[in-house]
Amino acid sequence: MMMTDAEKQAAVAAYDASQITVLKGLEAVRRRPAMYIGDTGRRGLHHLVYEVIDNSIDEAMAGFCNYIKVLLRKDGAVEVTDNGRGIPVDKHPTQNKPALEVVMTMLHAGGKFDHHTYKVSGGLHGVGVSVVNALSEWCEVEVCRDGDVYHQRYRRGDPEGPMTKIGQRKKTGTRTIFYPDPGIFEDIVFSFDRLAMRMRELAFLNPGLKIEIGDEAGDKKEVFFSKGGLVEFVDYLNENKTALHRKPISLTQERNGLQVEIALQYNDSYVENIFTYVNNINTIEGGTHLIGFKTGLTRTINNYAAKNGLLKNINFTVLGDDAREGLTAVLSVRIPDPQFEGQTKTKLGNSEVRGVVESVVGDALGAFLEENPPTAKKIVEKIVSAGRSREAARKARELTRRKTALDSGALPGKLADCSLTDPESCELFIVEGDSAGGSAKQGRDRRFQAILPLRGKILNVEKARLDKVVSNVEIRAMITALGTGFAEDFDSEKARYGKVIIMTDADVDGSHIRTLILTFFFRHMRDLVERGKVYIAQPPLYLVKKGKREQYAYSDAERDRLMEQMGSDGTHLQRYKGLGEMNPEQLWKTTMNPETRTLLQIELSDAAEADRIFNILMGDAVEPRREFIEQNAQYVQNLDF
Repeated sequence: MMMTDAEKQAAVAAYDASQITVLKGLEAVRRRPAMYIGDTGRRGLHHLVYEVIDNSIDEAMAGFCNYIKVLLRKDGAVEVTDNGRGIPVDKHPTQNKPALEVVMTMLHAGGKFDHHTYKVSGGLHGVGVSVVNALSEWCEVEVCRDGDVYHQRYRRGDPEGPMTKIGQRKKTGTRTIFYPDPGIFEDIVFSFDRLAMRMRELAFLNPGLKIEIGDEAGDKKEVFFSKGGLVEFVDYLNENKTALHRKPISLTQERNGLQVEIALQYNDSYVENIFTYVNNINTIEGGTHLIGFKTGLTRTINNYAAKNGLLKNINFTVLGDDAREGLTAVLSVRIPDPQFEGQTKTKLGNSEVRGVVESVVGDALGAFLEENPPTAKKIVEKIVSAGRSREAARKARELTRRKTALDSGALPGKLADCSLTDPESCELFIVEGDSAGGSAKQGRDRRFQAILPLRGKILNVEKARLDKVVSNVEIRAMITALGTGFAEDFDSEKARYGKVIIMTDADVDGSHIRTLILTFFFRHMRDLVERGKVYIAQPPLYLVKKGKREQYAYSDAERDRLMEQMGSDGTHLQRYKGLGEMNPEQLWKTTMNPETRTLLQIELSDAAEADRIFNILMGDAVEPRREFIEQNAQYVQNLDF
């Protein structure tokens, strides 16, 4: 609605100092929680736990803590206990209140701003635990220090009363209990498995630290402890793969106050898996430390191979992608003042780190190769083979481009594209089969929904090299439709669609096809997954009909509830095994209409564990897959016989 000139003048006059809102204490956090924890969904909810644990991890890195316990309580609260020094409880020199209360109720208050208390630290640097307190319906902290036990309770960030001394205890440590505010979070149910993945990761990153996690309601418990650190981490990641050399290579050095630790091992797979951390923070977007590692790795191996005459009779240059094929590596750096950037603030920006990591790799890996010629030769042979495959894949892509240029259009013939061109407004449905594809094409909204039907099961990319992947007709159709390019040409910014929705039948074959497609995205277009662009459609399993009343059920429980509501007499139940069984109108109404559909967003909360699971499900080893199925059979839904 347009304002008149008089209204504009009045609005300008009214905009004075009295219009400026000053949010006191932790009120700003409660007003804009996403600014501090990313979102108020499942990711943000679990981030609360990580922030509390980060304080305990900092104590461990400083050498004062070797035990952390995380408990998901029956009442929905989370309890985190450590045996560190305990948060200080003496009166703060400027705030005139106990240091515990300052830490829990004030932003940017903590012991991480100089390098006397903590040389390195993770978390949000003085923001974390106070943010957890602000976003909790209630929170309480118990501190053991100097032989006494202190306690304070808070409600939505504010103290309910003063800190009190409640007992005596010789041991030191901190126990924090919090209950997330249901008025802020979409869901306040924590995932034991999700948290356990992070605890396992932290145990590997901090050898000698015992981390226990339990779930009272689910009667679950896990204990994580690692002596070997990153070497054990790589062993864990590669346990279902065939390694080229028996032990992971360990590279550890400290330079200019920066600690660099790397463990790496080559296997006979065709994908690289490099996981990077800064002060225990998973830098999923990489950064200067990753650049330094990649540059140092390629240069060191190339130098060794050339020096020892291992690159004779090849007519191509060995590139970084070749040097990293089949590589599993974990890189951890600890740095006093990390500077993060990127979309999720998990990309390291410190320029000095690149040179340090590159130098460490050059010195330590170079020495290892010289001292272990048989292993070095196996690695170089693997890399040369990767280069040949890359060259074959490049020629296949060029041939495809030439063929495409001769066709009437660049897009796949079976793609039914949408009319809008703004990627963020468009979505691509990757649909199983021509029959379902036909229904989807008729039922869609042609303005913003594109349909790409796939015929049969695509190639299992877990077992295929790049040249085989790019030669697969169905995979080529997906690559061309998405517009992102592939391999070294891949750029997620060029994606033609803001959402990529996998829509398959609700049966065994449909589940297999969905897993094959997800494997492709995880292995070759991971950035689309990390940016939250990949979704799974949720078609209904049943149609419950009585007279003119029709209701769709998306689970067995919902089916039973609807059957009970409608009564058994005259009620018709139809089980949908395939998308093609629904007419276009039904498919639109239940699965494609943004107003009524349900989509599952693929979220990558732990890339290392995801890599391991994909390898178990889609790799060559049968025994790990059998064990996985036996362990998880109880969670299977909608099994089709």
